[in-house]
Amino acid sequence: MDETLKKQILEVQAGNREVLNDLIKQNNGLIWSIVKRFDGRGYELEDLYQIGAIGFIKAIKKFDFSFNVMLSTYAVSFIIGEIKRFLRDDGMIKVSRQTKATCQKALKIKEEYEKQGKTIGIDELAQKLKVTKDEIIESLDYKNCIESLYEKEDEDGLCLIDKIKTNENEEEKTVNRIALKECLKRLKPREKEIIFLRYYKCKTQKDVARLVGISQVQVCRIEKQILSELEKELKEA
Repeated sequence: MDETLKKQILEVQAGNREVLNDLIKQNNGLIWSIVKRFDGRGYELEDLYQIGAIGFIKAIKKFDFSFNVMLSTYAVSFIIGEIKRFLRDDGMIKVSRQTKATCQKALKIKEEYEKQGKTIGIDELAQKLKVTKDEIIESLDYKNCIESLYEKEDEDGLCLIDKIKTNENEEEKTVNRIALKECLKRLKPREKEIIFLRYYKCKTQKDVARLVGISQVQVCRIEKQILSELEKELKEA
């Protein structure tokens, strides 16, 4: 590592804010390149840049010279991680307070029944909470979608081929890109529209729901199902 950079990192770790600002400016391009991967998530890129900069600062303060890597390489995971935490904590799926409340109440009732060794169906839940069956289904789907979004912490960006994990090498990736196009042709019209809007137009699930005319929870469920089916097809190809 360059001795000047090493000295700067040590000064930042000692609390020098002026040098910290200089390092952020020097790595401005790196931060922006990562921030742009998250375009289309419903947030201003300037705001995400600020979050990414926080990740970069954490990388400097935690930088370990014994790893023998460049600061830029070390910082990438910190920047991505910080942005992902922000998106997760702020709530990538926007739902009404009523839906969240219904979900919490339904889960509480289900938990009480399970403690007694019993089960409760959708219809009975709807009657107890005085809501419609569809409202119960939507509220529980909300919970399932939230879980599915964060069960794999190593995903970033909105690249469809990268969302489908097939453990392929670079040569196989090229083949899979071709196979993916063929798989997409077999999707139903609405499924094609959802994938096109999400991964080619970089629309948020909220935007897609509005454009397609269904709920955001439904978009989440359909998208998850499509990705699962595409992954299976690519693995069998």
